Amino acid sequence: MVSGNAEVMRKAMLDALSLPAFILLFTMMGFGSLARGAGFGADMAAVASLLIWGLPGQLAMVELTSTGQGFIAIVFACSLANARFLPMVVSFVPAMSRGRSNLPGMLLDAQLLSINSWAVCLREFPQIEPAFRHRYYVTFAASILTAAVTGTLLGYHGAVLLPAVLVLGLIFVSPLFFALVLSAVPGRAERFSMILGCATISIAHYLFPSVDLLITGVVGGSLGFAAGRYWKGGDAN
Repeated sequence: MVSGNAEVMRKAMLDALSLPAFILLFTMMGFGSLARGAGFGADMAAVASLLIWGLPGQLAMVELTSTGQGFIAIVFACSLANARFLPMVVSFVPAMSRGRSNLPGMLLDAQLLSINSWAVCLREFPQIEPAFRHRYYVTFAASILTAAVTGTLLGYHGAVLLPAVLVLGLIFVSPLFFALVLSAVPGRAERFSMILGCATISIAHYLFPSVDLLITGVVGGSLGFAAGRYWKGGDAN
C-alpha cells in the first residue's frame, strides 16, 4: 500500500504523466483549434477547458456559438452533455474515503473530476492507503487539468498549422483512450455497456443528433447493466 504525502503525490504525477496527461494535451489541442475557428479568444478557450472540463460540453459550446445560438441554449446544452458527471461523483466520493468535509471543498473536488481521473483513480485506489486517496486524486486531477489547459492554448495558437483532418482526429484521442481503459475493467456489465453503446450510437446520431450521446449512454448503460445482472444470475443457477 502506498502512503505518505510525498510518495502519494509522486505516484499521482507519474500516473498522470504516463499517458493521461499527454492524451488530454493532444485532445485539447484539437478543441483549441476549433475554438479559434468559432471566434473564441484564447482566454475564453482556456477558461472553457478549466470550468466546463468535459469535451462533449466544450464541443457543444463551440458548435452552438458558431451557429448563433443564445446563451441559455448554450448553457443548457453544456449542462446536458456533462450530466454524466452526477452519477460519477456519487460513485466516486465513497471510494475516495477521507476527503473534504466542507461544502466549498466538496464542490471543488467535484469540479476537478473528469472521466479520466474517475477511471484511473478507481483503478489505483486499492493500492493507496485510504487516508491519502484524496491527496492522490487532487494531485492527479490537477496534473491532467493543467495538461488540458496547456493543450488548449497550444492548439489555439497553432490552429493555422493544423490540418482540419488532424484537428478532428485529435478530438477522438481521449474517448478512444477511455474506451481502452474501460475495456480492461473486470465485469460483464461494463463490457456489455460498451458493446451496446457502440451498436446504438450510429442509430441515435441519425435519429436524434442533438442528444445522441445521452441516448446512447442511457440505452447502452441500462441494457449493459441489465445484461450483466442477468448473466450473473444465470451463473448462480
